[in-house]
Amino acid sequence: MKRAAVIKTMRTALDEAGYTEVETPILQSIPGGASARPFITHHNSLDIDLYLRIATELYLKRLIVGGFEGVYEIGKNFRNEGMDRTHNPEFTCMELYVQYKDYNWMMSFTEQLLERICIAVNGTCESVVDGKTINFKAPYRRLPILDAIKEKTGYDLNGKSEDEIRTICKDLNLEIDETMGKGKLIDEIFGEFCEGTFIQPTFIIDYPVEMSPLTKMHRSKPGLTERFELMINGKEVANAYSELNDPIDQEERFKEQLRLSEKGDDEAMFIDQDFLRALQFGMPPTSGIGIGIDRLVMLMTGQTTIQEVLLFPQMRPEKTVKKDTADKYVALGIDEAWVPALHKAGYLTTDTLVDANPNKLRQELCEMNKKYKLELQNPTAEEVEAWIAGAAK
Repeated sequence: MKRAAVIKTMRTALDEAGYTEVETPILQSIPGGASARPFITHHNSLDIDLYLRIATELYLKRLIVGGFEGVYEIGKNFRNEGMDRTHNPEFTCMELYVQYKDYNWMMSFTEQLLERICIAVNGTCESVVDGKTINFKAPYRRLPILDAIKEKTGYDLNGKSEDEIRTICKDLNLEIDETMGKGKLIDEIFGEFCEGTFIQPTFIIDYPVEMSPLTKMHRSKPGLTERFELMINGKEVANAYSELNDPIDQEERFKEQLRLSEKGDDEAMFIDQDFLRALQFGMPPTSGIGIGIDRLVMLMTGQTTIQEVLLFPQMRPEKTVKKDTADKYVALGIDEAWVPALHKAGYLTTDTLVDANPNKLRQELCEMNKKYKLELQNPTAEEVEAWIAGAAK
């Protein structure tokens, strides 16, 4: 019920602001809008491979180009990546794009939205998660990412080259490889030493351009972009920026992503020519945000695992236990009727009989015969000993 209240309150706030809820394709020819590994499927009629979307961003921005003032979508995204307490390969996300706004406006809008949701769900602007009280009362702290890294590690990455940052990563004993570009290296440092330390809502802002291929350059800080991520309880809950609307700059960013892909980065973005064509028609200054609904529900309800807020979370399949067929037991002189009882007693293969105590095994079988009314002839001690001897050969 609380999950429904989170989504209902969010949708009401967005509708009251005058934004239009839309639906965009889940099956896409190019998985754009994020740096992530996609799921791949095949369309039989068209005989082409398609991808399950990793984000709704590029389609929603096309609608801004088409003249919508503000659009949002609440729907499923899919990323073929790891699973843990805060990641599910299929997850719900809300993405919002509003023309003639920037990331400063979006920060203010976001903190007011989350405060409203928390009050609607809990009756107060506070929530307790894993013994920690989180206060959603606006405003939230705003901290540049490079300042956060310097604060937590002592290293100032301002103006550092990729090779210099790679050396710093090695000094910090981080596991890195040659496929990682400058953006990935900075992300590794932040993820290892900074991300988990932000318990109260904090906007991490002004990311380097190498980490933000869809983001407008910062108006006053060279090399940085107008982007923020909202960190709460040590995890990213939202990602937002002033959108890049220069088609020439965007194409260069896509080409850089292609170079990373050629180096082996399987999370690098594809070049989306249709999106570039849309930008050439002209996209007004726009701000956009993506909020992870599942993680937000975790925070609002005090849950520590994402599986607790999903009705049907993806789980690892149960391990198939090896069992010998009945004929292998019959070869040892065991009546086939006793095989299910032996399996139930834990003797799933004939090899497991080798170390069995004959008296204990006979007792177990006799008790099962009586308890479950199997109406079998109880084996003699000699017969059980012969079974075990046969298994040992």
